[in-house]
Amino acid sequence: MPQGTIKKLVVDKGFGFIAGDRGKGDRFFHHSAVQGTTIEQLRVGQRVEYDEVDGPKGPRAENVRPI
Repeated sequence: MPQGTIKKLVVDKGFGFIAGDRGKGDRFFHHSAVQGTTIEQLRVGQRVEYDEVDGPKGPRAENVRPI
């Protein structure tokens, strides 16, 4: 399961980006993809794990969970 760090959060619009450890670029995630917490409780720099899926605009993160 891929891991990374929260790079940017846009809480008022309900999305963010994760800098992945694998060097494949940033992964978009929607607030509905956050598991076990809420997007409001996430912080920039926080470590997370996630599932990579193909979205309409490229790879994105699903099932985002703090670690």
